[in-house]
Amino acid sequence: MFSHLAQIAFADKWVLWFIPAVLLLAGLWWYFRAKKQYPSLSISSASPFAGFENPVKSKLKRFLPVLRVLALVLLLTALARPQTSQEEEKVTTEGIDIVLAIDVSTSMLAKDFSPNRLDAAKKEALNFVDARTRDRIGLVVFSGESFTQCPVTIDHNIVKNQLKEVKNGLMEDGTAIGMGLATSVQRLKESEAKSKVVILMTDGVNNKGLIDPMTASDIALQFGVRVYTIGIGTNGKAMTPVAMSPDGKLIFDYADVQIDEKLMKDIAKKTGGQYFRATDNKKLKEIYEQIDKLEKTKIEVSAYERKTEKFHAFALLAGVVLLLEVLFRYLIVRSIP
Repeated sequence: MFSHLAQIAFADKWVLWFIPAVLLLAGLWWYFRAKKQYPSLSISSASPFAGFENPVKSKLKRFLPVLRVLALVLLLTALARPQTSQEEEKVTTEGIDIVLAIDVSTSMLAKDFSPNRLDAAKKEALNFVDARTRDRIGLVVFSGESFTQCPVTIDHNIVKNQLKEVKNGLMEDGTAIGMGLATSVQRLKESEAKSKVVILMTDGVNNKGLIDPMTASDIALQFGVRVYTIGIGTNGKAMTPVAMSPDGKLIFDYADVQIDEKLMKDIAKKTGGQYFRATDNKKLKEIYEQIDKLEKTKIEVSAYERKTEKFHAFALLAGVVLLLEVLFRYLIVRSIP
């Protein structure tokens, strides 16, 4: 009955101030009346009264005023209207569906990022997924062609596991930006989310694929998909795979970093997004954080508080204690004048 006492609040707290007053008056009454109620008498021997003495009743009789005070304290507590409150929240979210489109061409193994562009992109994408707790996220990879690595889902563990599996060499090499974007839009076109977003990352120039990048951006615009484009690669030259040795190992050499920034800017502008250039790991991290701030999930929280009166229990217990006091006084320890 009183298992949740820590959660109880009082509607009429001012009544509780009477409790210290009652305890003080009871203490004073006990102090001034004890000697008068229980006078002492000095006699040479108590043996003649041995048969009349009942120590249990004597002690119980002294305890009876305590029961009456306790009943009064409980009654005052009940009058203070103890209540428990139950807070409820109704959360309404307007989520965002996001597709991460990542270039996995051989040039993404360039070492101008630590340890390379692709691994740096995967690391920051994983952090981005962790930050988007209320959004559905999907994953598309592309090089000379494209495919869906993970459909749009709210299960972020699946997305993260699939991100970790992303690597170069899964398909024909090249840079099919239009195909990567078109596949991403395909994953979002049936979405009922209020906001649909593609984050497209590449380090090169479109040189493969059946769909032109600007045609793909037209399709994105038609389905209300906003595209944020990221060009990844340092300025100038970078240690990049340029050939493959007979034993299958990549040969690295310095090569010019070529990113079609004009195309990336045009795609972003047409669809209402933005273009970013990541020249190192720190900048890439900042870009993802900026996109996270730009695309905020709308959350509406409605709070409710329901109060339940608990004075009945205190009033009932006060009645029980008072009844015990009456029973003890007039039936068990009754005094005969």
